[in-house]
Amino acid sequence: MTNLATPTARDRRRWARYLVDERAEARVYRELASRRTGEDRDILLALADAEGRHEQHWIELLGETPKRLPSPGIGTRLLAWMARRFGSIFVLALAQNAEARSPYADEPYATAAMAADERVHHEVVRGLAARGRRRLSGTFRAAVFGANDGLVSNLALVMGVGATGVAPSFVLFSGIAGLLAGALSMGAGEFVSVRSQRELLEATEESDFADSALPHLDLDANELALVYRTRGMSADEALDKAREVVTAAQAGTAPAAAAPGESSHEVVGSAWGAAISSFLFFASGAIIPVLPWIFGLSGFGAVALALALVGVALMATGAMVGLLSGTSPLKRGLRQLAIGFGAAAVTYVLGLLFGVSAA
Repeated sequence: MTNLATPTARDRRRWARYLVDERAEARVYRELASRRTGEDRDILLALADAEGRHEQHWIELLGETPKRLPSPGIGTRLLAWMARRFGSIFVLALAQNAEARSPYADEPYATAAMAADERVHHEVVRGLAARGRRRLSGTFRAAVFGANDGLVSNLALVMGVGATGVAPSFVLFSGIAGLLAGALSMGAGEFVSVRSQRELLEATEESDFADSALPHLDLDANELALVYRTRGMSADEALDKAREVVTAAQAGTAPAAAAPGESSHEVVGSAWGAAISSFLFFASGAIIPVLPWIFGLSGFGAVALALALVGVALMATGAMVGLLSGTSPLKRGLRQLAIGFGAAAVTYVLGLLFGVSAA
């Protein structure tokens, strides 16, 4: 910040805006820290302290804290509101995006260190959010996949059936049948998938099958070291471990190292929980395209309303994916919309062709 012109009133208003935003962001990080423990809490408090340094920079430029300050930006206010009420991965994702949009790189009155801080803050928040994303990924994938599948498949179904010129009651019946068939299929598929995954992982767990034989092994001639080598130990480590376990077993000490339960595999949720949630997620999406016919609409009005409702839902799910992945919600929403409407357009055209040929 050298050789800068005398600041104008507009500059001072901009500094005041930066001041309130930094203050609000520090409060967000402290709100999040109050809901965390351990390392996450320390990291969030350190981020709040860094925002405090930036706040002090603008106070020094202003000379003192102005008596009247502008309100924080809408994005910052939304972030603070969510931090107070949720403290979730959504808040961290929003904070990550906010740090990425920092104006300090182009702000002549901000120091290079401040601009660098904001870039580092983006990576810090991204790292915190990544932990939540990893925990959320399985459940979130199932939710988005189920709801989106219900939206797209049932919209395509009612559009295709409706394009053949059949009665509205038949379109309604087809939509309800598609909802039930798809939801039951999704639920059954998730049940089988999760149950199979559990069984597969259980088969990889360490076993206590040979524990009862350990006291009877020859200390100098046995194959127990091979067991530990299959678990990732080197030959020397496995041999030392085998001698330790056999010696302990012959002395009457329980060989804790040979017991099961050391697996690092995790399976989130149960097979029944996955099945029920998949059923409900699919049904919640699949019911939306059918709503116009449920309420007695028909013809173009029903089709237009179905497209509008599904369009909003597709944009919402796509925006949520974008938000949680730290990318543009608008781009992800438009992508979901294009995919969903593209599938519906194909089935609608096929329905028209089938209706014409049947006539």
